[in-house]
Amino acid sequence: MSAATSTGARSTAADGVDVAGPTGDSPTAADVRRRRRGARLVDVVVLDGALCLAMLPLVPVYGVAAVVPPVAGGLVVGTLVALVAAARAWGAAVTTALVLLGYLLVGPTLAVPTASGGRLPSGDSVVLLLTGAVTVWKQVLTLDPTLGTTGNLLVAPLLLALVGSAVAVSGAARSRRGGPHGPRAAWSALVPVVVLGVSVVLATQETVAPVAAGVVLALLLLGWASWRVGTLAPRRPVALLLVVAALVGGGAAGGAWLGEQRPRLVLRDELVPPFDPRDQPSPLASFRRFVKDWGDDELLTVTGLPPGTPVRLATMDAFDGVVWDVAGAEAADGSGSYRRVGDTITSVPAGRTVEVAFEVERLPSVWLPTVGYARRFDFSGGLAGELAADLRYNDATGSAVLTSGVVPGARWTAEVVVPEVPDDEEIGDAPVADVRLPAAERVPDAVPVYAGDLAGTAATPVLVARSLEQGLAERGWFSHGLEGEAPSLSGHGAARLTTLLTGDLMVGDGEQYASAMALMAREMGLPSRVVMGFVPDDEDAADGSVAITGDDVEAWVEIAFVGHGWVPFHPTPDESKTPSDDVPQDESRPQPQVVQPPPPPVDPVRPPDDDTEQPRTEETDDDAREEDGLRRALLVAAAVSVPVALLLAPFVLVALAKRTRRRRRRRAGATVDRVVGGWEEMLDHARDLRRAVPASATRREAAVHLAGAFAGARRGAPAAERRGALGGRVARLASRADAMVFGPGDPSDADVEAYWAQVDETVRAMRGAVPWRQRVRARWSTASLRERRRARRLAARGRERGRQARRRRRDPRGARG
Repeated sequence: MSAATSTGARSTAADGVDVAGPTGDSPTAADVRRRRRGARLVDVVVLDGALCLAMLPLVPVYGVAAVVPPVAGGLVVGTLVALVAAARAWGAAVTTALVLLGYLLVGPTLAVPTASGGRLPSGDSVVLLLTGAVTVWKQVLTLDPTLGTTGNLLVAPLLLALVGSAVAVSGAARSRRGGPHGPRAAWSALVPVVVLGVSVVLATQETVAPVAAGVVLALLLLGWASWRVGTLAPRRPVALLLVVAALVGGGAAGGAWLGEQRPRLVLRDELVPPFDPRDQPSPLASFRRFVKDWGDDELLTVTGLPPGTPVRLATMDAFDGVVWDVAGAEAADGSGSYRRVGDTITSVPAGRTVEVAFEVERLPSVWLPTVGYARRFDFSGGLAGELAADLRYNDATGSAVLTSGVVPGARWTAEVVVPEVPDDEEIGDAPVADVRLPAAERVPDAVPVYAGDLAGTAATPVLVARSLEQGLAERGWFSHGLEGEAPSLSGHGAARLTTLLTGDLMVGDGEQYASAMALMAREMGLPSRVVMGFVPDDEDAADGSVAITGDDVEAWVEIAFVGHGWVPFHPTPDESKTPSDDVPQDESRPQPQVVQPPPPPVDPVRPPDDDTEQPRTEETDDDAREEDGLRRALLVAAAVSVPVALLLAPFVLVALAKRTRRRRRRRAGATVDRVVGGWEEMLDHARDLRRAVPASATRREAAVHLAGAFAGARRGAPAAERRGALGGRVARLASRADAMVFGPGDPSDADVEAYWAQVDETVRAMRGAVPWRQRVRARWSTASLRERRRARRLAARGRERGRQARRRRRDPRGARG
């Protein structure tokens, strides 16, 4: 044999790869290298492909264009580091250092492109990469998608791809396929599963082909792990496909219903943002201060504002009898859910997209001026980083805050969507939207009375809202209550609204009229909220850049309609409609033609609580809720139990078959058959533990074989001691079985029970001599069941051949014919 051939043979044996040709000739060195490269290629393709599937949940979080470069780059760098380190036999410390070096080299381009400009590593980029490895996970969960390439947020997918590929490929490359270290390589299949778990935690409600990706991922990893261990058989992929089909079928049966009843649990939706708007004073309470203290002061400059478009400052939907305020974060559909946002905000309504620039001169509050619904914010200037970190946005209301306050000199550009305001004909008879809003508390009694009077015979929701708007604007008078104006108290609580609606003269400004209309709309069943902002003159906005002052402050009402979203209504009378100009001066007391509210209705007579003749609606509702909850619980249990039962069915059937076999053997009719059944029970356990006895071996030969087979299973005691301990047990079983089977007479029932007790002790000793993985695998193994079935088939064939031979001996002419 040549040197090259010898070297190739030794390398093949060391690598555990069967490279013998079809003729059985010894492989050459080229064959060894070629097949080794093929095995490595399979490892890389399967593991990197599985990692790609595991990170699919991150696509809706970042966007396809943003997440692909760090994932692809991380997989390439991690795979190369793992292969080089395995080929050079470098240790874990050197491999980890190479992974860190690769992270710092490719990170500026792949993970922090906006901060580093795509250049080589710098001091700032290294700091962002190192701090991002710790802080990015919280940032990803507290920012609203789509995150894009903002800051160092792409560190998360880069680290998952880089570290995941390095660990998985390194574990596979350092193990021999089919050799003693094959099971160690199979553990690399768990790395994509861990990456998938992290990706799901960071994911959103939106998914990317979850069923297809999960099935392909399971088939890839389970098939590759079986091939790596060397136990891949034709029946295993078929069984795996059947199990996957059962799981997919069960999930499809109950998943659709469960998805409709309860949205998928996403961690980012359960996190409460640190900013709580209830900690801030009511924005509407500062309405009069804008007019009184900053009436002529330039507050901010807006460039690119479309004519007729207001500037939104805050949106309020909670009334407690004193003020309108921003609801807390628990009101999911209200105005309290302020979250950090990423590079792009995707949840925006349809409308015209414009770009508006803001520059603040003076605006002492946390509420950030916006227009329409923002798609993205781009801060500029020396405070850009701090302002971006403080930004919180609520896509349900289109309002934003800076948690540290809006500072003078703050500049930003917002890409916004301005929805078209529909007219009454476009809305038509559209119903109001089903929006969950906080219930108004301590509403003045005059509000529902006045609302009914103004609504009159309006037949559709939009006509009801328009009647409320026009009624207040036509019957009311305008005044800020400043020096030289008609008296008008500030505030918008229950007492102030009672004075507004029941006093001799209805006088107020946007603060009072918007509050009154919003409460009236609630009483008429219309979902409403109060918006405070600025409405500059259209002539100023047409010039391109408009300076907004305190006099431009305004409050209006928004009502939600199906198919049209939140539609604005402006119930405040025109500023020119003041009592001093429009009310005749010859009257001693101005008495405008205001329809007086009718007397309040008499309270209906209520039966006593203990009146058993009257039905209790509360109990009926409670019973209905209990029945609905029970029905839902039963449906959920049924939907969950179907796939679980299908998954556990093979294990239950195997355990039941083994239990039935043991009972049949132990309760056989003749005592000799029960002794033989005990010996066979012990042999079957040995076969399930992968220590099968040759079929032709006698009982004494089987005892010697099992003593040697279990001697190398554990490393605690010397081989000779282990061989003697277990071999003695099996030898005693063999000798006692031979004595009772071939000896005179039949064994007694007591002898049989004692023999079975020895069988159980020997089985426990055999199980204790192998690792725990083999014990678990043997409990569900079907090797003994299949072997006994094969033996029965062979025995049946032998008996059939014996019968045919006897018939031929009895009738030799018939057999020859």
